[in-house]
Amino acid sequence: MNPADLASGAGVSAEVSLWGMFWGAHFVVKVVMLGLLGASVWCWAIIIDKALLMRRVVNEMDRFEETFWSGNSLEDLYQSLSQAQTSGMASLFVAAMREWKRSFSGAASAFMGLQARIEKVLDVTIAREVERLESQLLVLASVASAGPFVGLFGTVWGIMTSFRSIAASKNTSLAVVAPGIAEALFATAIGLFAAIPALIFYNILSGRVARSQARMESFADEFSSILSRQIDQHVANERDRVN
Repeated sequence: MNPADLASGAGVSAEVSLWGMFWGAHFVVKVVMLGLLGASVWCWAIIIDKALLMRRVVNEMDRFEETFWSGNSLEDLYQSLSQAQTSGMASLFVAAMREWKRSFSGAASAFMGLQARIEKVLDVTIAREVERLESQLLVLASVASAGPFVGLFGTVWGIMTSFRSIAASKNTSLAVVAPGIAEALFATAIGLFAAIPALIFYNILSGRVARSQARMESFADEFSSILSRQIDQHVANERDRVN
């Protein structure tokens, strides 16, 4: 809202609808509002995408655990998953089995330190899966923390413009003051509109990522123990064969 506009139309009632407040706001306040609305749309796109991804990952882990603990051959399971695009626990299984097979197909010395290599492969795979799940969550955290302050900046700018308009019109009636204050506060409202859902869903999605990470780490420990027993058995067989 420019000072000249209010000075020339001090006696005219201003439109107080949301659309009218937007068009009547100062250029800087309009930029703030549009930026916050764009950030809100971006956040909702991330929220929907991550919610669908989390649901898909959880379902895939449920199906994999059911198959893994059903008693079927690990070799058959590996053959069925090695050619497919995997995620979650299936990625851990494929990565560990691939390292296992490399050690057996190579020289005998490659078998030494296999347990440590498998654990390292599992840790790296978990880190990659968690990074994939956490990607773009930083955007939600940034909007949640900065959105209210950006909206407050638009409010402060709008109030400054309103006081300049009051000084230019030399009229302190409510009809002159109210439109400018409403336009200024509208920026803060949009900032909260963008920040509140971003904060809520950031916490929800971060919790789901943490639970998925815990499930993958538990499976990695269990599968590492299974392979460790296989390694010990293989070493014992090799000693008996040599002796």
